[in-house]
Amino acid sequence: MTNLRRLIYSAPRGAKWSIVEERSMSVFRGQYYHTIDDKGRVIFPSRLREVFAEKSNGQIVVTKMNDYLMVFPHNEWEIIEEKVWHQSILRRQVRDFQRFFMSSAVDCTIDSQGRVLIPPNLREYAKLEKDIVLVGMLRNVEIWNRERFEGEMKKMGDQSDESGDFMDYMANLGI
Repeated sequence: MTNLRRLIYSAPRGAKWSIVEERSMSVFRGQYYHTIDDKGRVIFPSRLREVFAEKSNGQIVVTKMNDYLMVFPHNEWEIIEEKVWHQSILRRQVRDFQRFFMSSAVDCTIDSQGRVLIPPNLREYAKLEKDIVLVGMLRNVEIWNRERFEGEMKKMGDQSDESGDFMDYMANLGI
């Protein structure tokens, strides 16, 4: 399990900053090549299961995004719902987002063997047939069709050679 330290700072007027709270945050990291079985079940690697267990007791939400699936611990999903809840439904962009992203979300549970049943409509959307890749994205996990993932990675690699986007992004992060 990977832990990041998040420091919460406080400073009264004119005083130096001081650490008032330190939290350990487990994050999702890595790429895991797996298969999805004939029943549509995905086995999550133990490293990912540990983070899901810590964050949400194995309760997760699966939804679709750009030809792959996104998997959130339930508590992270609640944060998204809260943010979307406060948006005006009179804005077309908000309604479109809710219709595409929010309405396709499904509550799932990681069973005692580390498996999650992916609903047929989501498997079909992401073209999850046999070979898949689970991708740790710090706060959530993506599930990709292996061919799509490798194509996307190649495309991103080719683009990063042609432009400085990745280098600019890393520089902006202070890396």
